[in-house]
Amino acid sequence: MAGKIDAKLAELGIALPDAPAPQANYIPYVVTGKLVFVSGQVSSAGGEVIKGKLGADLDIEDGQKAARACALNLLAQLKAACGGDLDRVKRVVKLGSFVNGAPDFTGPPQVTNGASDLMVAIFGDAGRHARFAVAVASLPLGAAVEIDGVFEIA
Repeated sequence: MAGKIDAKLAELGIALPDAPAPQANYIPYVVTGKLVFVSGQVSSAGGEVIKGKLGADLDIEDGQKAARACALNLLAQLKAACGGDLDRVKRVVKLGSFVNGAPDFTGPPQVTNGASDLMVAIFGDAGRHARFAVAVASLPLGAAVEIDGVFEIA
């Protein structure tokens, strides 16, 4: 039987990707007590990295789509950490967003809304979270965005 969050994902027309494999010497998540720390997930969809530099070859809307892809990858890792049961998620605690930006790009908060809005759409008030959003000179694999997360689970 599908849980409440799986039903919400279906209602929103969202199919979570498979949890991406780590690209270096780290693990995708750590569960400690009631918290799950999910390692940074780059903007990738369908096995392809969404690449580019915001404020140069990508605009805010492109960045929001890349941030949403990061959020879907975060949720895939979170689902694995919860043994396949996203109903165990009590709260999205914090997201940390790194945006591959041109030197004068000032829109990381707007880009990161692509991930934040998705968390609220799925989890409601429990999806509202603390966060940071900063521009950086480059990201692994040339990704447009990378986001990590902290989640509280039951």
